[in-house]
Amino acid sequence: MTQTPTAPNGTPGEARAHFAVPAKHPMVTVLGSGDSLLRVIEQAFPRADIHVRGNQVSAVGDASEVALIQRLFDEMMLVLRTGQPMTEDAVERSIAMLKASENGEGADETPAEVLTQNILSSRGRTIRPKTLNQKRYVDAIDKHTIVFGIGPAGTGKTYLAMAKAVQALQSKQVTRIILTRPAVEAGERLGFLPGTLYEKIDPYLRPLYDALHDMLDPDSIPKLMASGTIEVAPLAYMRGRTLNDAFIILDEAQNTNPEQMKMFLTRLGFDSKIVITGDVTQIDLPNGTKSGLRQVQDILDGVDDVHFSRLTSHDVVRHKLVGRIVDAYEKYDSANEQRTGRNGK
Repeated sequence: MTQTPTAPNGTPGEARAHFAVPAKHPMVTVLGSGDSLLRVIEQAFPRADIHVRGNQVSAVGDASEVALIQRLFDEMMLVLRTGQPMTEDAVERSIAMLKASENGEGADETPAEVLTQNILSSRGRTIRPKTLNQKRYVDAIDKHTIVFGIGPAGTGKTYLAMAKAVQALQSKQVTRIILTRPAVEAGERLGFLPGTLYEKIDPYLRPLYDALHDMLDPDSIPKLMASGTIEVAPLAYMRGRTLNDAFIILDEAQNTNPEQMKMFLTRLGFDSKIVITGDVTQIDLPNGTKSGLRQVQDILDGVDDVHFSRLTSHDVVRHKLVGRIVDAYEKYDSANEQRTGRNGK
């Protein structure tokens, strides 16, 4: 894409920029069907006017917004050059990253680097991070032996970890994948459920099976499980084992107690990697039982080769409403804590 330098337009604080979209990129890929992407950009930058004529795009208005629009179109061209389409969600996330960088909250990563980082391609779709924090989480899994992914529902903690596990298996970095979850109701109540042991624990492990079916040929999964290449089991089954040459994921770790967390972490064997995911705002443990995930953050903070990745409502990649729901609950809980504190005094 060619562009002219941002230049004053005669009004203090006002600037103008021009972009020429290469002919190989149809304008619908840049502006969206029915100009849907253009509308997202216009809403995000209300102090600038954007005009399109043919393959020429111009922006005039507030200098800081025009500069960001110029950067945004550069990033969009880089993404489109890889063959990946731009979506409204991708444009919104790119704008958020650029604005955060402008405010000094960003980092070296650009939106194009985040949105084009492929983890796994399977069954006609590619799994990749969609936010800066997700990219940092994925990068941390590459760099560290033990990684904690902590954040609210819908931030991709488990899904991205599963994709990295399948990638590691396919590239022969490990010889097996072990997926585990604490069955928080695995006491007396589990005994009353009908069926065999595996039928009883299946509801707790079903989300892990669902993710596997997204990433592997469903017909191959039973064979991989029968051979022990993929193991899906309750956390209690990890006791007494040493797990070598494996990619191990502990999901819903907020529902471990401190003893279970220590037991799991000490299963680590040679040439293995552990990813632990959880949401400390959704603890289902009995009253009075401390969460192992909450405690371990204090115990292992600063330990070499252990990394804590923290995701927020801004990293939610489900329906947009999920992020708003997470924020609303956080606000409600915070207000409740303040009221409790005042009443306690």
